[in-house]
Amino acid sequence: MQNEDKLIYKELSYQVVGVLFDVYNEIGPGHDEKTYELAVATGLGLKNIEFSRQVPADLVYKGLTVGKFYLDFLIDNKIVLEIKAGKRFSKKDFKQVLNYLKVSKKQLAILAIFSGKGVKFIRLLNVNENIETYSTDLKLEGIRKLNKF
Repeated sequence: MQNEDKLIYKELSYQVVGVLFDVYNEIGPGHDEKTYELAVATGLGLKNIEFSRQVPADLVYKGLTVGKFYLDFLIDNKIVLEIKAGKRFSKKDFKQVLNYLKVSKKQLAILAIFSGKGVKFIRLLNVNENIETYSTDLKLEGIRKLNKF
């Protein structure tokens, strides 16, 4: 079985990624994160994809909330979508999204970055607390496993 056959929320994630590319193709590079976030929200709405924005997620220790995160998007109560604007992903971006996956107890996150060279995205999976990342950069010849934490 190929990796593509194992994709979690395959159709929904393809629709979300399609919106990301539509946004980039329409408004182009050079905007800030909030502008892309608003454009993505508009695109998701136009495609009738259910989503929530700035969803609070509590970090709980011994039954007490010790921190709070805000997910850029929660798509159909299934996929965490985090939007970035810049040249490339950073370690901080990955750590942020990994934390979002853990506290939200969701299985899939898409980390997307809008840059001068286009939009790129990474799928991060939370399978029984074992986080795996997959890149779908076309230069990588399809989907390939990057890291297992």
